[in-house]
Amino acid sequence: MPYARVRGANLYYEDRGQGLPLLLIPGSLGTGQSDFGLQLDALPQAGVRVIVPDARGYGKSRPPKRQFPLDFYEQDAQDCAALMEAIGCQSYAVGGWSDGAIISLLLTLQQPQRVSKLVIWGGNAYLAFEDVEAYETTRSLSSWSQRMIDVMGAIYGEELQDLWSRWCDAQLALYCAGGELCRTRLHLIRCPTFILHGGKDPLVPTFHADVLQQGIVNSRLYMFPDGKHNIHLAYAQEFNQRIVEFLQLS
Repeated sequence: MPYARVRGANLYYEDRGQGLPLLLIPGSLGTGQSDFGLQLDALPQAGVRVIVPDARGYGKSRPPKRQFPLDFYEQDAQDCAALMEAIGCQSYAVGGWSDGAIISLLLTLQQPQRVSKLVIWGGNAYLAFEDVEAYETTRSLSSWSQRMIDVMGAIYGEELQDLWSRWCDAQLALYCAGGELCRTRLHLIRCPTFILHGGKDPLVPTFHADVLQQGIVNSRLYMFPDGKHNIHLAYAQEFNQRIVEFLQLS
């Protein structure tokens, strides 16, 4: 299993395929296998090299215990940049889902000379009151689907409820600190950007996708009208095809 020593931690990562490197960044608590199983199989067959890390404190990148300081998204972005440097990728595309979308935006802002293209879905550039309200409805695992409990429980076991509660606490702290993630800096992102979103996403309302498109100059938005938060799984074939076509555009 591949690990890289990154900023004082051992990060586990998947590295599959040949061709254009695409760093895929999972959502909160997620791993390459739990979040991107359908992409890890399909995208390499389409000529894309897919690199997916488990973030520090998540999945197989434990220890250390996951921490949530106010700048944890920025810290995760720095880890991702250091990982790509460690494995010899000087230029690469970045894609991220949910929390991974936030990290992808921050990574692109941190490393504009490295990130050639950006793909984000189910993400946001700031926290609104509606977001915190939605997160609070998921705080107790009793509100989760059995499938999600099974998937995440297999990774974290009895630690799952505490980990998720601390993530919810972190979101509230960010909101109370002003809610800014990168909205005021979106205009600094200049690489081609593809935003995808589910029209019925219960966690990230569609106004976030509109803010991203309006803020990033060289961007376009594609909506899955009936899609929810996991459009890359629910519409995997179409989603993967659209990603590949975007990456192959000159």
